[in-house]
Amino acid sequence: MTPEFVGKSFLAGGVAGMCAKTTVAAPLDRVKILLQAHNSLYRDLGVGASLARVVKQEGPRALFRGNGAQMARIFPYGALQFTAFEVFKQALPRLELRGLGAKDHAMKFVAGSLAGLIAVSATFPLDTIRARLAFQLAGENRYLGILHTGSTIVRSEGGVTALYRGLTPTLIGIIPYAGLSFYSFELLKASLLQHCAWARAPASGDGEVALQVPARLLCGGLAGALSQTISYPLDVTRRRMQLGSAGTMREVMVATYTNDGIIRGLFRGMSVNYLRAVPMTAVSFSVYETMKQAMGLSTGVRISG
Repeated sequence: MTPEFVGKSFLAGGVAGMCAKTTVAAPLDRVKILLQAHNSLYRDLGVGASLARVVKQEGPRALFRGNGAQMARIFPYGALQFTAFEVFKQALPRLELRGLGAKDHAMKFVAGSLAGLIAVSATFPLDTIRARLAFQLAGENRYLGILHTGSTIVRSEGGVTALYRGLTPTLIGIIPYAGLSFYSFELLKASLLQHCAWARAPASGDGEVALQVPARLLCGGLAGALSQTISYPLDVTRRRMQLGSAGTMREVMVATYTNDGIIRGLFRGMSVNYLRAVPMTAVSFSVYETMKQAMGLSTGVRISG
């Protein structure tokens, strides 16, 4: 793997993350945070009513509150995640157990999980800052921007470690989330290329084919739905810890279940998460694959038979 390949993958991953978060997820992310942490004004509202209330009380721009911190985080997050996945995808086949060939997709789960762990660890403080800004309502001036939010958290909540509150459930949750996302996308991609002629388009002049954009969106959406469902309770726990809930990961999760149950507790905001995660993952994978192909990093394969 050449430095040029790594550099282009880094750029493609960063742009893919920014496109997915801004065009699809930003407004729904804001509502999801308000619902997950049971903001007093949104406690009994659903997704549609919450979106309407944000617009009515704070204006349309409020749907993007905290998105500056999100963009500062998501470019390096996407860049690191996709680039690390490419690196691990190339390296891990040599470590496969007996019976797993280099073409087997099983190790792509491991590659995706490791890539997610690296990206989350590197960008977690910015995610905490973004969550605080998104949870703040119009007229509240406790946090005035990215730097002010970070310094306020460090100064008033026990130092730099406060920026990493909720990291443990995030790292545990990213293993199934990122692993299943990459594994599912790669598996669905290979299946469509092999068995569905409608999904294929020429990738080069030497007989290689790649997925068409609609097929990439389909694979990414299905991968996002599966991975989000499995990891969502840990996402709720992480968010509550980031917003100041006291206790360990286990204590916060148990308290959430005891006080609010499964549907209105551990899976609170899941409907909005599907609305954001499915198209977001679809756009992310599609933009990344399309940019790779445009920059000459072939995503094509040869179809046997």
